[in-house]
Amino acid sequence: MISVIIPVALLLIIILVKKIPYIGGSINFGLLFCALSALLLGGVYNPGTWAMAWIDGIDRISWVMALAVFGSIYAETQVELGTMETVLGSLRARFGHSPRGLAYSVIIALAIAGSLLGDAIASSAVVGVLVIKSLYELEMTGEQISATIVMGACIGSIMPPITQAIFLSSSLMGLPSPDPVINIGYVTIAIGMILVCLYVGRVFVKIKALPEELIPQKKAYQIVAEGWKTLVPLAILIAIIVLRSGFKIELLNYLNPIFDPIKNIKIIKGINFAVVKAIIVVTVISYFFGPVRKNGLQVIKRGLRNVKTSVTIQAFAGFMIGAFYAAGQITAVETFAKSLSANLLKIGGAAAMTLIGMLTGSQTTTQVSIFTFFGPALKTIGVDPVNAAVAGAHLAMGGQGLPPADLTTFVVAGLVGGILGIKVDPLRSMFYSAFMCVYFLIVGFLFMYI
Repeated sequence: MISVIIPVALLLIIILVKKIPYIGGSINFGLLFCALSALLLGGVYNPGTWAMAWIDGIDRISWVMALAVFGSIYAETQVELGTMETVLGSLRARFGHSPRGLAYSVIIALAIAGSLLGDAIASSAVVGVLVIKSLYELEMTGEQISATIVMGACIGSIMPPITQAIFLSSSLMGLPSPDPVINIGYVTIAIGMILVCLYVGRVFVKIKALPEELIPQKKAYQIVAEGWKTLVPLAILIAIIVLRSGFKIELLNYLNPIFDPIKNIKIIKGINFAVVKAIIVVTVISYFFGPVRKNGLQVIKRGLRNVKTSVTIQAFAGFMIGAFYAAGQITAVETFAKSLSANLLKIGGAAAMTLIGMLTGSQTTTQVSIFTFFGPALKTIGVDPVNAAVAGAHLAMGGQGLPPADLTTFVVAGLVGGILGIKVDPLRSMFYSAFMCVYFLIVGFLFMYI
């Protein structure tokens, strides 16, 4: 485990100790040295293998990078179209008569979007970008805005009815139906959303009242009725993804001949991700509207400029992830979990899931690599299969959001920084959103012992 601990410690030291000459405080250098130390400690000395590890790591998150790029361009089309004004205006008219009320409405909107889309990053790209300026008006820092969006989107992504984490854990446990787990999920996630709202309202929101001029005089339904055209691309996007995820209706199958040639090309194949294709489609639809078409080229340029920093960070994060796989750190953690006795299985297995989530930033990877054997092992020692599935989903979600490799935070921090024109530290944002992660971990532990 030394080969795991040292690289992660090195990453945190470089990022947090800004007085280190030349590299102190640099996220990119932190990720780079973390990856290199992991490779060297794992006995991988061939630079050619390092390059292949980097390519492999970027390939693993290529859809995330594609989503960041095309999501940012899509967001700019919505800004040009006026979607932001309609969304924020209706939210403020309904809930935004107090600073905390506005923050709560944003979190709830993100959670609802996440529950419909089934993916935190997609929800952040679709809805999060539309509320960034609203949160900025509450005098939150960039990191607090990022953490708020991440927590709302992640709470939504595990919330039924479309919940990848719960469906996967139920499947790995061999349950005939995920319904019992889903029913418990409604309760645990509802509690989590309430706690996140209270946390954001108490810790992040400092102002006592909104300036009068920021509170719309119109009713929410009036704002929506006047600006309904600006919501058309967003509504189409949500419809495409909900039909696909909830009803298994693939509206974009007609695009397969266009995307099939790239589906096996490393890194480029990230564009073939279903949500990315949906975003591309609605971006094209947005160009049928005059305001977007009028400044079409500038919209694309702004979108690319907004994510330049975040995509660079993601590229270095890909090197770190690829290095962990190539040098055996992931295998080391899996072996550690498998070697535990029954008495230590719960704590050790949960620790392994948390660590894998921290290293990969993916609840899917965590469940596939650890819960595949950890879940059945819990059943063997007497844990109810339904409770084990609840535990697996929540532990995986808790681990993926903790530092240093939460992919959702990398994407959202870049979007926040790009839209507001400020520097947003992803790691600090992860520490802010750790409140939600700790809640998920506590729920996971509780259900292993019920």
